[in-house]
Amino acid sequence: MTGPTVDGLRALGVLSPLDEHFARAVGRLAGEPRPEVLLAAALVSRQVSSGHPCLDLKRFAEGTVLTDPDGDPADVPSWPDAARWSRALRDSPLVGDGDGDTPLVLDYSGRLYLRRYWEHECRLVAALRARTRQIDESVDTTVLHEGLNRLFPALHAQAAGDVDWQRIAAAMAVHRRLCVISGGPGTGKTFTVVKILALLIEQAVRAGRRMPRITLLAPTGKAALRLGESIHAAKDGLRSEPVIVAAIPEDATTIHRSLGSMRGSLTEFFHNAESPLLTDVVLVDEASMVDLALMSRLLQAVPPEARLILLGDKDQLASVEAGAVLADICSAAAPQPHSRRLVGWLRAVTGEPVPLAPNAPVETGIWDCIVYLTRSFRYSPTSGMGILARAINEGDADGALSALEQGTDVSRLDPSAGAGLSPGLRQAAVRGYGGFVEATDAASGLDALQHFRVLCALRKGPHGLQALNQEIALLLETAPPNRRRLTARPIIVTRNDYQLGLYNGDVGVIVDRADGPRAFFRALDGQARWLSPARLPAHEPVFAMSVHKSQGSEFDEVVVVLPERPSPVVSRELLYTAVTRARRHVSIYATHEAIALALSRRVERASGLRDALWER
Repeated sequence: MTGPTVDGLRALGVLSPLDEHFARAVGRLAGEPRPEVLLAAALVSRQVSSGHPCLDLKRFAEGTVLTDPDGDPADVPSWPDAARWSRALRDSPLVGDGDGDTPLVLDYSGRLYLRRYWEHECRLVAALRARTRQIDESVDTTVLHEGLNRLFPALHAQAAGDVDWQRIAAAMAVHRRLCVISGGPGTGKTFTVVKILALLIEQAVRAGRRMPRITLLAPTGKAALRLGESIHAAKDGLRSEPVIVAAIPEDATTIHRSLGSMRGSLTEFFHNAESPLLTDVVLVDEASMVDLALMSRLLQAVPPEARLILLGDKDQLASVEAGAVLADICSAAAPQPHSRRLVGWLRAVTGEPVPLAPNAPVETGIWDCIVYLTRSFRYSPTSGMGILARAINEGDADGALSALEQGTDVSRLDPSAGAGLSPGLRQAAVRGYGGFVEATDAASGLDALQHFRVLCALRKGPHGLQALNQEIALLLETAPPNRRRLTARPIIVTRNDYQLGLYNGDVGVIVDRADGPRAFFRALDGQARWLSPARLPAHEPVFAMSVHKSQGSEFDEVVVVLPERPSPVVSRELLYTAVTRARRHVSIYATHEAIALALSRRVERASGLRDALWER
């Protein structure tokens, strides 16, 4: 075989020891010596660890660029021809079409899967497609219409033809067993969902049925805490009867905890298709962070008659694990999303001028379960942050750079020529972490951390989070003594610990007390927790954090640090996610060229989920 080999790619650092070992082990067990087959086996292992559920042979054959451990493009020979590669795989005892028990599965489009990910995708497709056809026939449209008018009053003048998509989302979620609500920061996703829950409870109360059992979920403990806080805030002033408001739950938990992790496992759960969750409504917030395997397992555990609501931002970074489920569901190449039948129902019940595309389908499909919230109540369309976020999403480098130069709530900082903090970043860190430095107790120190954060694209390198955490910690240690009132170190948990109830992404502070150092966290119910640092799961400093870890968080001010050298990790989705963590001000620490290059890249994860859901 000419071209890349397992040995060659391992020498370049493109493949990990695990990738190589997997390929050689399955080849040895199946008696498969052909280099092109072993290469595909190693690459599909690499794809999964890089966030892709599968290996797209055609995409690789067209010239996929792989990187070495330093993030630099690797000098890889030309890939095999896709058709020849596919024929070799179909002839291999390692590969099947899914009916047998082969370790690898090759689908009709030339996508190669590890069997377990192929099974996850098939189960998820089946579960979602089944739910797209489920309509709640028991809905009292008179009660729903009255509730929509009360909870979604016309609070502002709308131009002719404008649609209140929050109102539409609420009607769809009551009407259907599956509803996907996607919207950027400040588009009112949580406020809309609270009203949806009120409408569902009202339907039960008016019909004399028991109150629906509602399960609130999020992918991380931090996101679950924020969901509960947001629902608590949204219930204040809700125009519903007190008994309805009181029935809306505020206790959210993680998906793993709700499914009942077996012995702390990430793959074995108590609740599944044979032992489903005891619930009527499942709401999943921050759905963009849920990977393929976990979403598949969750849907197996949601009873068929239960209502499922997925909430998230399709333009954010996908999960660190394999898959981009929310982005695949909300297909970027989708047609106008609603069928003629649904549009007619929505117009009748809501009174909204829901548009009907000329080519709108008659039949029901995934497009009838999705609604996009586009109006931001946080960022004015004319504000710097609003213009910047929109330009990033559109890949408009000139527009983004113009917003950074002209906006009052956005700015660009010149990076330093080498290692070390530039004057601009030093000033931003001292000002941003001033509240933490001056805090008088652990609780106020933890609260102060939510006002400012440095977000990094990479872990390593002069502008990676490891180096910046050390430099910022040293910088703050030299603050004037009269400002330092609390000796504390902020940390972020990097591994779940189900016994302690600490989860990946939880932030706390380690405080030096008279009886020794203690770690302070807040539980999901807001209560203070003090733990010995020796008991903590894996953790690291968090003056600077990765953009991935920041998902589900909001800060008053954010500084986004991009690396000097080009990196395929830096993409439009990463920059959008980082920028939209800020409520009031964002600074991007990067050159013009680095920003433009980031906006030219999109995250495209190889997957068959989108094709399977959107095919008619």
